[in-house]
Amino acid sequence: MPVQLLKIMKEQSETPLPSHLQKEDLKHLQEGSDHTNKYIQGIVVLSYPLTKLGDGTDFFKIVLQGVDDLCSRINSINILIYGKMAEDCAKVTRHGDTFIVAGFKVIKSPTAREDGRHGCHLEVSEEDGSAIYCLQFCNQIYTKPRTATASETAFVSIAPKYVYTPLNQLKDGTIVNLYGVVKFFKPPYVSKGTDFCSVVTLVDPSNVKLTCTLFNGNPDSLPKIYKVGDIVRFHRIKIREYNGQMQGITSGGFASLTFDGTVGAPVVPRTSSKVYTFMDEEHKTIEELRVWAASNISVSGPAAKLSSVQPMLFFDLTCQLVGKAKVDGSSFLLKVWDGTKCPYPTWRVPVEAKDLEGERVLLHQLRNLMVDILVYDNHVQLAKSLKIGSFLRIYSIHAKQASADNEDVSHIEFHLHGGTCYGRGIGVLPENNPDVKELKTFLESVDLADSQNMESMSSMELDGTFSDFTDLESHLQRCQQLPVTVLTDHQDLNNTELKTVINSTAPQQYRIRAKLRTYKPQKLHQSVKLHCSKCNSLQEVPDGDVFDFILQRSAMTAPNPELHNTSWYDSVMWTTQDQKQREIAIHFVKHDEMLRQPEDTLLMIEGGTLKEVWKLTKRFKCVIPVRSTEVDLELLDLSAPFLLQGNVKYYGCKQCSAPKPIKSLSFMAAEQQPSWDPTEIAQVLGIELLQYVFIMKFTLVDGTGALNAYLFDYEKFFQIPASEILTNSFLQEKMQMTMNMLCPPGRKLGDLPWLECFIKSYNVRDAMKHQVCYQIFDTTVAEDVV
Repeated sequence: MPVQLLKIMKEQSETPLPSHLQKEDLKHLQEGSDHTNKYIQGIVVLSYPLTKLGDGTDFFKIVLQGVDDLCSRINSINILIYGKMAEDCAKVTRHGDTFIVAGFKVIKSPTAREDGRHGCHLEVSEEDGSAIYCLQFCNQIYTKPRTATASETAFVSIAPKYVYTPLNQLKDGTIVNLYGVVKFFKPPYVSKGTDFCSVVTLVDPSNVKLTCTLFNGNPDSLPKIYKVGDIVRFHRIKIREYNGQMQGITSGGFASLTFDGTVGAPVVPRTSSKVYTFMDEEHKTIEELRVWAASNISVSGPAAKLSSVQPMLFFDLTCQLVGKAKVDGSSFLLKVWDGTKCPYPTWRVPVEAKDLEGERVLLHQLRNLMVDILVYDNHVQLAKSLKIGSFLRIYSIHAKQASADNEDVSHIEFHLHGGTCYGRGIGVLPENNPDVKELKTFLESVDLADSQNMESMSSMELDGTFSDFTDLESHLQRCQQLPVTVLTDHQDLNNTELKTVINSTAPQQYRIRAKLRTYKPQKLHQSVKLHCSKCNSLQEVPDGDVFDFILQRSAMTAPNPELHNTSWYDSVMWTTQDQKQREIAIHFVKHDEMLRQPEDTLLMIEGGTLKEVWKLTKRFKCVIPVRSTEVDLELLDLSAPFLLQGNVKYYGCKQCSAPKPIKSLSFMAAEQQPSWDPTEIAQVLGIELLQYVFIMKFTLVDGTGALNAYLFDYEKFFQIPASEILTNSFLQEKMQMTMNMLCPPGRKLGDLPWLECFIKSYNVRDAMKHQVCYQIFDTTVAEDVV
């Protein structure tokens, strides 16, 4: 039977569900029971590809989640569909559809133990007189009731009536529908897995903020948000609590609509779904949120026209793509225009003519109006997929000022740096977007003849198609002379060629001038390790899940009340209200028998979860996780941090540490002004403190030879503390920009900048071989490199 659309008029369908059918709860389904006049209802959370069985029969499998409990896996059930019905369902089934299944067989599921779903599965087919109804808000897929002829159709009488939850009433573990105004967002980007991710922060008149992290394998299925102030409607979003804050994440059946938040704009939903519900009363909701947002959400931002760009500005740009080209593996070029002229000279990114996509005639016509934007890292994949002529909104472009050969003349380079900080990303705008309509009208009015007659304002502004790169080469030569590194000692040493260094015996110290050809690891966060200065061992920084597991295991032992309220700390204890009813004890260290201000206080916690520990670190200076023994408090397993201060976790070496009782801290508490310095705390507790270090391998070349030199640095080389890099996105970005300057991606060897640094050679011997290694020392990156 063909697929037919179920028409809903004012929340009523044209034809009702057969009256003899009664709804059955999933938990009441049992093999052998009579379900002849029963139907079950649920949301499609998983579907498998259509396949054929050995006898050629079509087979389609879906998983339905019961609507009464959207969080429980046991409340989901496998539906096995056979024959023509399988083929029809496979054509139109989408995640989030609401299914009604009648005329089914209940069979014991052989996979229940593996998949954790209902102990039975349902089998349906046309031959058995089964019927499937689907509310794709609201479509009917397939039905053949036993009392109907092949040409008859039964319709669903159920039109979904949704309840929307204000942001101040969200609860952990629930799945809700909600409306919100966009206060911040990140356009879809490739996550660490295979899905695309989008982050959006919502607010509403309840004055509560909700940050949602949304995933989907298709970026078009994520909310189509274009600017702060847009209004979104989310259906079936899961709420969870993290670090004391409610967060939203995608769940099975998640769906979204987005609306322009401008007062007076047409109420037209943006969505990739072909079918959805939107009731008349929801127009009122949109209008009320628009009025509220107009006086409560700041939507003003940096300049959005090239004509108003200023050096060192980060800005959003609405523009049209006229050309694109691959530069190297980590960067990609976009040539765009918005019809206005940048008031500063702009740099043209050098690319081969054969690599440049775009209409040559148009590229030549727009050479004085278009600008080059170089995009990096996680934005490259999306940039490659963009179609010439499409309209874009590029978020958080960096207008970086650079000098040319003449000290008095400078130019602007446009960069979209890697990462998603500050909402960096690229959005594709549809033709019906109001901003696109306005831009198209303006572009059509631009006189290209006038723009071609304008004098070039910069010797650096090159023809995008036929450039000889003369000015670029001069610029690069000058860049190579900039002091990208600074020598902090040993100024008496003269430069030594790498060839001489390689042919000399170790150990020795050298001053060299070389170029950084490559470096490892390319993922800079992987360069951070933990180092023990006593045994000289290196180890990876433990994953947060390890710490969480140790805390959970420790919480199984109840605090010992006999260890509470001593002469040097006060104790507070309470029982959690959750099902586990954990007992938590916090011990506040005193000074002069008085508690100090939170920012000066060290405390110890027993029985706390990772979330609770992080809450405390935000308010108190130091937090030490402990557990009770019969005689004293003691530290946890040294696989966990023994101390947390701010965002930094401090670890001890298992091999070299000899942990002492916690009461050893009482001597520090008795000091006149205890500093609670991590090094002093470690020493008092018998802990050999592990230091965060950068470990990298640089391949250096100078024309006479090449060698690998290791960088072993705490914070001197990058002028960034290694202990903070893993938790500070700004420092991560700064480090990446530094490495891009030292080793610019996509540049030929001759174009790389020269580095001056000190290296020392040393011998490494074992029973099998002898090797000479090299290490960089007493060198730092110049402060004005980035």
